[in-house]
Amino acid sequence: RRDFLPRGSGIVTRRPLILQLIFSKTEYAEFLHCKSKKFTDFDEVRQEIEAETDRVTGTNKGISPIPINLRVYSPHVLNLTLIDLPGITKVPVGDQPQDIEYQIKDMILQFISRESSLILAVTPANMDLANSDALKMAKEVDPQGLRTIGVITKLDLMDEGTDARDVLENKLLPLRRGYIGVVNRSQKDIDGKKDIRAALAAERKFFLSHPAYRHMADRMGTPHLQKVLNQQLTNHIRETLPSLRSKLQSQLLSLEKEVEEYKNFRPDDPTRKTKALLQMVQQFGVDFEKRIEGSGDQVDTLELSGGARINRIFHERFPFELVKMEFDEKDLRREISYAIKNIHGVRQVTGLFTPDLAFEAIVKKQVVKLKEPCLKCVDLVIQELINTVRQCTSKLGSYPRLREETERIVTTHIREREGKTKDQVSAAPHDPKAPSGDPKAASGDPKAPPGDPKAPSCDPKAASGDPKAPSHDPKAP
Repeated sequence: RRDFLPRGSGIVTRRPLILQLIFSKTEYAEFLHCKSKKFTDFDEVRQEIEAETDRVTGTNKGISPIPINLRVYSPHVLNLTLIDLPGITKVPVGDQPQDIEYQIKDMILQFISRESSLILAVTPANMDLANSDALKMAKEVDPQGLRTIGVITKLDLMDEGTDARDVLENKLLPLRRGYIGVVNRSQKDIDGKKDIRAALAAERKFFLSHPAYRHMADRMGTPHLQKVLNQQLTNHIRETLPSLRSKLQSQLLSLEKEVEEYKNFRPDDPTRKTKALLQMVQQFGVDFEKRIEGSGDQVDTLELSGGARINRIFHERFPFELVKMEFDEKDLRREISYAIKNIHGVRQVTGLFTPDLAFEAIVKKQVVKLKEPCLKCVDLVIQELINTVRQCTSKLGSYPRLREETERIVTTHIREREGKTKDQVSAAPHDPKAPSGDPKAASGDPKAPPGDPKAPSCDPKAASGDPKAPSHDPKAP
């Protein structure tokens, strides 16, 4: 019964803490990053957690998905593994990035998405349960509530005359594994060095004395939560073990089959070389597709890449570039007015509807302004595609020439598509119905449709000064 987790105001947990509780006759703690040292003073454990957090994230509220691994051996614990995750922050402070909320959510989802884990959704009792971010995220990955355990805190801070009875009785937002209420120490209790034993006694007294919770006091409190977690985690492992066993067996059979193939392996066999080459090229294609479409077997936890970054370019960067475009409503109204008047000429402007030609002229002019942000978006996407190609070819590091050629061929293809894409983006819109503005007619484009050969003005003989043409006949009078 030790107090070693950092506490304070604001965001305190800035890196995931993987905490393994292991039953043992002696009591000590050890970190994975300094495994040779055993900590018997748990104040030093807290200081080491804070120091290791600052080593990676800095001292100004930065965050990181790189976990801290801590093992605690004690005769007072049940065998249990807990992962303490950062709370969801809405507004960035200090060195935190502007998208701090999304980064923390991505970090949390990486852990709670695993089918083998139980989700401990902690919600304060003085907050509307329907607005709980923890329950909302748990529902995203566990819609039926099969892996979620609700924990209600701050029951002692609710307004007088209110209680969380309906929630704790699993009536308001039901979860299959139910809810457990706890009463933790306040910051004043922590500053006053109130020990864990006294806090647990006060928690027990609260539930026994409160009229709304008295009948369920045996199912509330931190000790009961510890027992439930141990029991339910054991049951959950027992439930998932068969599928895990079958998965391992299938992998074993696959490996045994692969080993069997290599028993008669001949390195100089050209068919083997061709097959190996095709397999590597096919694997490159599969890896590239997974990085773009998602669902890859290796998830990057340090930064966005591949399809996720392209998604951000389209849905965040491109709209941002559009918002930055300057737009003067007064000038636009004046242009619309001039366009309508020029379309009508000397006639009086009448009618409720804008002429089609005026509308098209104004719209085309505005569409042209989209060209620059569109081309910028294309450049960003192309660069990310090329980066993804390089990441996928890293597996071909043992074959430098194959890697170089694969990168060259795929990059060349991407650059060719880039050119065609930019041509489509840059193509200025024109109205094929407008004869005076037809570029083919004005420039003599060879692709322009040929005129009537019988028409005098289009007669090639007349136009070129053919000596057989009547007007140039030397015998003519």
